[in-house]
Amino acid sequence: MKPVYVLGTGQLGHMLRQAGESLGVTVHLIELDSNLQTLPVDKSVITTEIEFWPNTVLTRKISKSSSFINHNVFPILTDRLSQKKLLNDLNLATVPWAFLSCKMQWPQVFSNLGQRVIVKSRHGGYDGRGQWHVSPDNTNTLPDTLYGHCIVEKNIHFSNEISLIGARGRNGATAFYPLTHNFHENGMLRTSVALLNKNTQQSIAEHMLSVIMHKLNYIGVMTMECFVVSDGLLINELSARVHNSGHWTQNAASISQFELHLRAILNLPLPTPVIHMPAVMLNLIGIKPHMAWLSEPRLHLHWYNKIVRDNRKVGHINLVDTSPIVLSRVLHSLLPVLPVEYANYILWARNKLSQQ
Repeated sequence: MKPVYVLGTGQLGHMLRQAGESLGVTVHLIELDSNLQTLPVDKSVITTEIEFWPNTVLTRKISKSSSFINHNVFPILTDRLSQKKLLNDLNLATVPWAFLSCKMQWPQVFSNLGQRVIVKSRHGGYDGRGQWHVSPDNTNTLPDTLYGHCIVEKNIHFSNEISLIGARGRNGATAFYPLTHNFHENGMLRTSVALLNKNTQQSIAEHMLSVIMHKLNYIGVMTMECFVVSDGLLINELSARVHNSGHWTQNAASISQFELHLRAILNLPLPTPVIHMPAVMLNLIGIKPHMAWLSEPRLHLHWYNKIVRDNRKVGHINLVDTSPIVLSRVLHSLLPVLPVEYANYILWARNKLSQQ
C-alpha cells in the first residue's frame, strides 16, 4: 500500500498518523520547508491537514502533482468567494452574501443584507480570526487593504449550528456520520454533541454535501457547517479535510473520521460507520492538563503536546456512554476540574443530551 504524506504537522496530521497505524498505513507529516529530495511524491498519496499554506518550492511542486488528492479542489474551497459561487451555482442554500471590493458598496450592502453584517477574509482565518462584525457606524474599522479580498454576509439569526462530516471514495461511494450539534463562542468551537436519533435534517444535509462532493469529484472527508433556520439549513462553510467537530468519532464510532479519510484516499472499502453511543466533545482551550480528568472512566483525553497559550486549542476530551442521562451526569461532575467558563458549554451540552 502506498505511504501517505500529510501537508502540515498539527494535531489533525498526528491523528491521521494514529489512524494509519491500525490499517498498517505509514503516514508521514510534511513540514512546509521539507527537502524535496526526500519526498517520493510520485510514489505516494498526498493529503493535507491544513487548508491554506504559503507559496514555497515544496507547495508549488506538490500542488501540481496528481498524487495530491483534491489538488484541483483546494483553490475553489479555500477561497470564500469561489466557495460561495459554487454553492450558488449548485442552487444550495447559503447565507446571503456579496463580494466587497470597495467602500462605495456599503449603502447597497446594508440595503440588501441588513444593518449588521459579517465581513470575512477570502483566504485563511479560522476560530473567529479574519472576521469583522460591521454596522453602518463602524465601517471605518475595516482595514483598507481588505477591500477586494473579502466577502460580506448577512448576520443570520439561527436556532442551532450543526455540521455534517462525510466522505467520498474514488468510485463515488459516500458515507456520512450523524449530524453534530456545535456550540461556538467568539467564533471558536467549544463543544460538540452527537446524538443517535436521526431526523429529516440528516437526509437533507447528506443530499447537500453529496451534491458538492460529486460536483467537485472530491475524494476523502469533507465537512459542511450549517445554520438551522426556520426555512431549513443554510450552508455556512465547507472544509476540505477532517474537522474539529468530528473528533467525537474517535471514541463513539466504529470508524473515526481520520480512518475514514485514509480509507477514501487509498481506495479502501468505505462502509457507513456504526455509531455505538452518544458522545460529547469538549475542546480544551488555553488550559493546562489536569490528570484528575482521568478519574472518569467514560472520558477519553486527547492531548496535543502544544505550548499552552490563551485561546489556543491544546487538546480535547471525548465523553461517551450508551445513556445520555449518564453522560449528562458525567458532564456535571467535571465542573470542579474545568475553568468556570466551561459551565456554559456544559449546560448547553446537557440540554442537547436531553433531546436524545
